[in-house]
Amino acid sequence: MGIWEFLTAPHQAFSPVVMWSIFGIVVLALLFFDLFLFNRKNEVPNFLHTLTLCILYIAAACIFGLFVIYEEGSEKGLDFFTGFLVEKSLSLDNIFIMSLVFSSIGVPREYQHRVLFWGILGAIVMRALLIGVGEALISNFHWVLYVFSGILVYTGAKMLFGKEKEDNDFENSRIFKLVSKLFHVTGKVHGAHFFIKQNGKHYITPLFFALLVIELMDVVFALDSIPAIFLITQDVFVVYTSNIFAILGLRALYFLLEAIVYKFKYLKYALAIILIFIGLKIFAPAILGIEIEAMHSLIVTFGLLLGGILFSMYKTKGENAK
Repeated sequence: MGIWEFLTAPHQAFSPVVMWSIFGIVVLALLFFDLFLFNRKNEVPNFLHTLTLCILYIAAACIFGLFVIYEEGSEKGLDFFTGFLVEKSLSLDNIFIMSLVFSSIGVPREYQHRVLFWGILGAIVMRALLIGVGEALISNFHWVLYVFSGILVYTGAKMLFGKEKEDNDFENSRIFKLVSKLFHVTGKVHGAHFFIKQNGKHYITPLFFALLVIELMDVVFALDSIPAIFLITQDVFVVYTSNIFAILGLRALYFLLEAIVYKFKYLKYALAIILIFIGLKIFAPAILGIEIEAMHSLIVTFGLLLGGILFSMYKTKGENAK
């Protein structure tokens, strides 16, 4: 056995319980460093700060992906990296929505990282629930994979051929109106507090209002990302870990890219093609008589994303944020 074969063959040195425990420890450590070491004060993170965090999260994901390759084999490891890339790309839409939410509700930038931290914790729990439901459906009804395929192809086609919405009137959106009806909201920010009590009544502040909206929006985005990862692999460990590693760095990515996210507007077309590719991959053995391997999926995903980023940077060169 050669060195490459030895490194990429499944070693299975740890039991599933130990694997999940290692993942949990890594996630808790990253959250601890993020909250208590990198963001101890209510202030706007600077560029170097957020860049360092982004590199830390991506490095952690890559190291964990290599660990998956060593433990589970190259195929599952490559599936991890493919899922991570797809989820990370979809998160660019989350960044745009977050920016819209904060500006519409009037959350000061120095408190936004607090909202995003709790938003990420909520997303970790919510993704676990949704992935659990998805795994249960697939285990009992295999045809659900074809439903997921249809969702991805439809979403990708809509992104590719749908008309761009110019209006961003978030305050008239259904989610904004729903949250406004369910809770008493104070229009004034009270420091870093989520709740206040005035005249004997409990109110939620704009910070908690923004948190609720972001959590609801994450559920909406998960309806695209979770079918995508389940069509890449049905291994729940790979599905959940790749999803969570992509989400963990979302807060740092938000502060890093918030001002220039508009420059990636052509990336959505690359992402649309990726979603269609993943959605149709399940039919490749029956229609084309070929099995699309994990390496091919990773190469296609990475190539399209890189092309979309480079094309966006070229087309938006010299443009300023609106």
